[in-house]
Amino acid sequence: MSFSRKVVCPYCGAVNRIPAARLSDNPMCGKCSKHIFASKPVELTSADFHKQIANSEIPVLVDFWAPWCGPCKMMAPAFEKAAVALEPDVRLAKLNTEDEQQIAAQFDIRSIPTMVLFKGGKEIARQSGAMMGGQIEQWVQCQLA
Repeated sequence: MSFSRKVVCPYCGAVNRIPAARLSDNPMCGKCSKHIFASKPVELTSADFHKQIANSEIPVLVDFWAPWCGPCKMMAPAFEKAAVALEPDVRLAKLNTEDEQQIAAQFDIRSIPTMVLFKGGKEIARQSGAMMGGQIEQWVQCQLA
């Protein structure tokens, strides 16, 4: 049985329907022709946050962080590596809580870094505190099992 998944382009915001069997074939956006997956976290803003979360049929892991946060900076390389390991099954994204305070408040982010895993537009798991090495990948896989 063949089915497809909706995935939001990180560049133009277009919702693309991609056959599930082709997700790992480096698909390109039907609107802007850029690669939908870049093996790196997507930077989210208030303009595209809800569209990425609500319209994506793959899980989205959001790192709520701030530029002044030491643990956030320490975790950044591990989050980058997790994007390489988890895409295209999971979209990884970052939201700067300094710039997007309203979204951080909406999701009751009280400490950073905090990672929130969304599936089907809803929060399914949350982890506060920096994670290193393969801990991010392990945590995500446990939440989705």
